[in-house]
Amino acid sequence: MESMYSIIMIVAMVAIFYFLLIRPENKRKKQANEMRNSLAVGDEITTIGGVVGTICAVKENSIVVETGADRVRMELMKWAVSSKGVQTTEDGKGETTADDKKSKKK
Repeated sequence: MESMYSIIMIVAMVAIFYFLLIRPENKRKKQANEMRNSLAVGDEITTIGGVVGTICAVKENSIVVETGADRVRMELMKWAVSSKGVQTTEDGKGETTADDKKSKKK
């Protein structure tokens, strides 16, 4: 009887870890992959290194980004894209997208 109770507790712990840790992380990874696969020319992005720019070309595994007024172009891997839009705060909660900017101008 005691061994049955301990087995049930172990199964319950595994279920708790799955629903609280593993499943949300898999959802975040899936959303990030979808965002990276939906990148298009003209989108403004922020990379994981903090580089902000506009996409000029999209290739299978990489993108070409134009940064700043000096129009420097860099080729980056898609996995290096952190978010669409310009990230204004360190935690990413103040993120603005191109759609937000268009609505503010109107």
